[in-house]
Amino acid sequence: MRIAVTGASGFVGTYVVEALLRHDVEVVATSRHPIHGQNRRLRWLPLDMQDPVPSPYEYLGRPDLMIHLAWGGLPNYLDASHLEQELPRQLTFLNSCLDNGLERLTVTGTCQEYGMREGVMRESDVAVPATAYAQAKDRLLIRLNESPLRNSFGLNWLRLFYLYGHGQSSSSLYSQLRAAIATGAPRFDMSGGQQVRDFLPIEVAAEYIAAISVGCRDAGVVNICSGRPKTVHETVTEWIRGCGASIVLNRGVYQYPTYEPFAFWGDATKLESLRKSA
Repeated sequence: MRIAVTGASGFVGTYVVEALLRHDVEVVATSRHPIHGQNRRLRWLPLDMQDPVPSPYEYLGRPDLMIHLAWGGLPNYLDASHLEQELPRQLTFLNSCLDNGLERLTVTGTCQEYGMREGVMRESDVAVPATAYAQAKDRLLIRLNESPLRNSFGLNWLRLFYLYGHGQSSSSLYSQLRAAIATGAPRFDMSGGQQVRDFLPIEVAAEYIAAISVGCRDAGVVNICSGRPKTVHETVTEWIRGCGASIVLNRGVYQYPTYEPFAFWGDATKLESLRKSA
C-alpha cells in the first residue's frame, strides 16, 4: 500500500510517518520543507498548499490512501483566514485528488468542532463549532460528505483532542513547561488549572491515526482521545513528576480561554472498537 502524508514534517506528521513505517506500507511524505532521509519505503516530496502543483494526485504517485494533516494558520484558532483562505485551498486540493482517483482519505479534524458544550463528547453529537478554525474544519467535513463522489471514496475523519509531546509548538503548555524546567526556572506561570481536558501523548495518538488509516476504509468521525477526563493541574503535575523536576506551579496567572468549554473530554468507545478490528 502506498500512503501519502501531507504536513508530514509537522508535530503530528513526524510521529505519524514513524508509526506508518512500522506497518508494511510505502510512505510518500510531503511538506513545504521536506526532511532529508529517504529510504526504500519513505520518499519526501515538497508540497505547498499556497502554491499547489497542477495534478497533486499524480504528483504523489497515485497513492492508495492519503492522510491529510496539512493546515495553515495555527495555533491562532480565531483568525478568519481559516475560513476565508485555508478552507478553499483545502477543498481545491482534496477535490482534485478525489476527482482523479483517490479512493481512501483520512483527515484530521479537531475536538473544537463540538463547540462550547461541556462533558463527554461523542461522535454522534451535532457539531456546533465556535472558533474560525473549527468552523472551517466542520465545513470541510460537510463538503466532503456532500461530494458527488462520496460513494467512491472512504473517509476517516479523526477529531484530535489534546495531544502533547516532544517537538510540539513552543507556545504549547507542554513545551513551555519543559522549557522552564530546562532553564532551571523556580516557578511556572499558568492558569488556575481546574479546567478539565482529555490529554493524549503524541506517540499514542500517532499509532491510532496510522492504525485506523491503514485498517479502516470508511470509519467516518472518530475521536482520537484517551477517554479519561483530567484537570490541567493534575496533568501538569504528572509531567513534572515524569521528568523528575521540582518546579513550583504559579497558578492563576493566566485567564481561562474563552473559546473552549471549561470541562470536556472525548468518548473513546468507537476508537477502541476500531483499534481491535483494524
